[in-house]
Amino acid sequence: MADERIRVVIAKPGLDGHDRGAKVVARALRDAGMEVVYTGLHQTPEQIVETVVQEDADAVGLSVLSGAHMTLFARLAELMREREVDDVVVFGGGIIPDEDIPELEKLGVTKVFTPGATTTDIVDWVRANVGTPADA
Repeated sequence: MADERIRVVIAKPGLDGHDRGAKVVARALRDAGMEVVYTGLHQTPEQIVETVVQEDADAVGLSVLSGAHMTLFARLAELMREREVDDVVVFGGGIIPDEDIPELEKLGVTKVFTPGATTTDIVDWVRANVGTPADA
């Protein structure tokens, strides 16, 4: 990796108050040498996009366990388009049914990690898919 570390925002949108998984992912990414900003619980899509812009993030990962993933990802995608944030990789995880993943991909979600994904899987995917525009 070059001098610049990959910058990732990990966000917990909506009313879901369970953030253990998001914290585990944030720590794994940090331990792998990435710069990670964890937004905390109960963030709105507006707050998340603002954090992405302020932190000059390379990627944003949303953890959604509440069942509101379609609404939350759609709003995040809409706000990112409005702010012309088109160089940030969006990924997510949580309790997301397999049948919803193709629709999330249409919204611009690059990867969805479902239960059973390991932190190694997530770290390896982020390394391979984020922060390498010169190789693209």
